[in-house]
Amino acid sequence: MTRRAILAAAACAALSVAPTATAKPGPLAKALGAPDDLSISATVRARAEGIDGQFRPSPAAADSMVSLRTTLAIEYDAGPVRFGGELWDSRAYGEAATSSITTSDVNTLELVQAYAKIELGDGKKGAKGGRGLLTLGRQTMDIGSRRLVARNRYRQTTNAFTGADLEWTTHGGTRLQAFWMMPQIRRPDDAQGLQDNKVKFDLETTRVQFFGAHATLPHVLGGTLEAYGFRLAEQDVDNRLTRNRRLWTLGGRAFARPAAGKWDHDIEAAYQFGTARRSTSAADTADLDVSAWFVHAEAGYTLKSGLLKKDWHPRVAALFDAASGDGGKAGRFGRFDTLYGARRFDFGPTALYGALQRTNIISPGLRLELVPDKRSDVMVSYRALWLENPRDAFATTGVKDGSGASGRFAGHQAEVRLRHWLVPDLLQAETGGAVLFKRGVLRSAPNAPASGNSLYGYFDLTLTL
Repeated sequence: MTRRAILAAAACAALSVAPTATAKPGPLAKALGAPDDLSISATVRARAEGIDGQFRPSPAAADSMVSLRTTLAIEYDAGPVRFGGELWDSRAYGEAATSSITTSDVNTLELVQAYAKIELGDGKKGAKGGRGLLTLGRQTMDIGSRRLVARNRYRQTTNAFTGADLEWTTHGGTRLQAFWMMPQIRRPDDAQGLQDNKVKFDLETTRVQFFGAHATLPHVLGGTLEAYGFRLAEQDVDNRLTRNRRLWTLGGRAFARPAAGKWDHDIEAAYQFGTARRSTSAADTADLDVSAWFVHAEAGYTLKSGLLKKDWHPRVAALFDAASGDGGKAGRFGRFDTLYGARRFDFGPTALYGALQRTNIISPGLRLELVPDKRSDVMVSYRALWLENPRDAFATTGVKDGSGASGRFAGHQAEVRLRHWLVPDLLQAETGGAVLFKRGVLRSAPNAPASGNSLYGYFDLTLTL
């Protein structure tokens, strides 16, 4: 059976089986008169954004675009088994001919999920019991902090996988997740196809495999403890060249969630080893020994009463992120690979911006979060920026001084974001922006663009049905 036939069969199963279930129906399901066991939901997000003073060496110094992301998800609950499917359609319009857009911005008419979820175990057996969920087929995943494996929110497109995911939770709340996946290769992936919003179905192949395990232990050290191990093994696929990454990533995290009148924390570290090539060039056939790492540390406090109103509950947090870069040593590679993680919540907006990432960076910072009312929230943040290795490109900017003569300092980033529900649970507006104050290497490196500080702003509306 062909891949398309399998996907079509899974989608038909999600759409056509007869109903019985429990989920509270949303406005779309109510409007369509869907039975109780059939959940139907959709989102439509329109965004306008622009950047001036580009930090990347080659794209247009100024760029803007309007993007549209539409999703439709359907799930049928047949008791111990649920069948589901989710369609994403992400398009961009009006960007410059030399725009920096990638498959992170455009992925048209793609069935990113087509799955069966099988409920396991018995949660009624007390301390001896437990419950599990086995998901088979196309699916998205959020694992732990989402820094290494995530279903994307801010980004136009999402990471998605095809395979098997098993989750088991004991009566005491200990949770174990194990998975084997083929990451979906998003298409189109050529410049003209992206500009034209071409419909080209994504691929999965056993030549790119991703598997691992993640454990969550509650009530440890005043919070929650996580430990994980991931393996990524890839080879060149037909005409698609890769870096032939054979990476192991081992890590752990300790965190306590924010609460009024209390301190919270989030500390995570990971070490990466294995082999990889320095580039995707066909001429690059040298497998290098990888030794890389990343660290995130955050400590925050939420006030019981705000500075302006009693119910604003301001949260102030100190942040620190660092990840290794590559020094170009023969036979070695040191640049940390963030795998399939999300970065918006740590490093600011992506899309036409996205200057920062968990690679070749040292960045302390501060963040202030406010909740003026039930419909609104505000976030302001500041980060100082250094390179971990002065001979490697800074984060995702592409700006590099191979000699290291430009030093480590890169500048500062300031960010603001405001979200407001125009119609609660139905229509949300979001606006914000970031300024990258270029200093040091971002001004003096041989390939640094002479375009001044980077200014980015966006506004979007999201309809949830």
